Amino acid sequence: MTDMLTPVLSADWGTDRAWTLQAYRQTGGYSALETAFAMAPDDVIAMVKDSGLRGRGGAGFPTGMKWSFIPQDPESEAGRKPKYLVVNADESEPGTCKDIPLMMATPHTLIEGVIIAAHAIRAKTAFIYVRGEVLHVVRRLRAAAREAAEAGYLGTNILGSGVDLELIIHAGAGAYICGEETALLDSLEGRRGQPRLRPPFPAVEGLYASPTVVNNVESIASVPAIIRNGIEWFGSMGTEKSKGFTLYSLSGHVKRPGQYEAPLGITLRELLDLGGGLRPGGELKFWTPGGSSTPILTAEHLDIPLDYEGVGGAGSMLGTKALQIFDQSTSVVRCVLRWTEFYKHESCGKCTPCREGTYWLVQVLDRLNQGRGHAGDIELLLDLCENILGRSFCALGDGATSPITSAIQYFRAEFEAGMHTPSSELFPPAASTLFPQEVSV
Repeated sequence: MTDMLTPVLSADWGTDRAWTLQAYRQTGGYSALETAFAMAPDDVIAMVKDSGLRGRGGAGFPTGMKWSFIPQDPESEAGRKPKYLVVNADESEPGTCKDIPLMMATPHTLIEGVIIAAHAIRAKTAFIYVRGEVLHVVRRLRAAAREAAEAGYLGTNILGSGVDLELIIHAGAGAYICGEETALLDSLEGRRGQPRLRPPFPAVEGLYASPTVVNNVESIASVPAIIRNGIEWFGSMGTEKSKGFTLYSLSGHVKRPGQYEAPLGITLRELLDLGGGLRPGGELKFWTPGGSSTPILTAEHLDIPLDYEGVGGAGSMLGTKALQIFDQSTSVVRCVLRWTEFYKHESCGKCTPCREGTYWLVQVLDRLNQGRGHAGDIELLLDLCENILGRSFCALGDGATSPITSAIQYFRAEFEAGMHTPSSELFPPAASTLFPQEVSV
């Protein structure tokens, strides 16, 4: 089964001191940068666009197309403004854990991608916005950036190309909402992280009201491999509309959780085989294809292709490819409640549907979890979700509703049981915990 894996981003994670410039160079690091500098910026954009690389942060928007939206006409007001590249490293989606190990293991992969992307959009300043709690990642990125600058890969006249780039590693204060690109930009500008009303879009008025590209860590880190190996090589993996390789985060009730880099289109059944299957005695009950903000799926979806079209056709979203696996010992009601509590806590409070709606979702789910539900609570949950969905400034509100509506769709009987029986009686928490506590006598 291991031949299903396509280690590219993760190929050197096990190398001794892989995070150093010396180790990165030994595996061909920064050779793609030299190739990109020999190309015109528009040709780099065209190559990334033709490769079919899609954003790896959740939405799956074509990366090269996003770059092409940056106005370059010197006759226009927007074209005369400075351009900025911002890497969204505020990884906060419950279940998602791919960007942090990538930045820890091989930070120069990301930095090389940043320089190539900045060259393509003609940006002279780039930011990597990192979640503040992961201080070890911030330190590693800053050390790698210093190494790159000392070697001549950052600064003025990089490698004699005439390209200038300043790279800033920015530590956020720790807010899930800052993973939303416009809230991230507000945070970078020193304001409270809250989503902006769009239009204008970041490509026209982003950071400091200037044209800005915001990309996920994995999206940018994938660029050097495409430049180095070519679009045919990249297109040989994945599916027709979802090309290339990606990192799948497998967690939960599996024997070997972790990062599995595989072509887009692999199935969960195949990934579970690679991960050793479910834990002893476990049977798949439900799972998330892209983190807790995506509609849950069940065992009947084991063989759908894990690409943007396949998962979308099943009624969910590929998202961040955070595959959280839950067996028959898990209470759906308790699980959804925990996720909703997270969204309630992380709501920025800017818009009423999300601020008020997530609060009331928690109230109703909590009484169902305790077996004290009221008649009509399920309909009330669905009504609340309907009034939040599509009515919020950003996708946080939509994400909060997705697991609830899908859980009711597949496991309505458990919600009905919440009218009279606590979930702890039907599904004892000790049975589903991953790390049982030893009781000392």
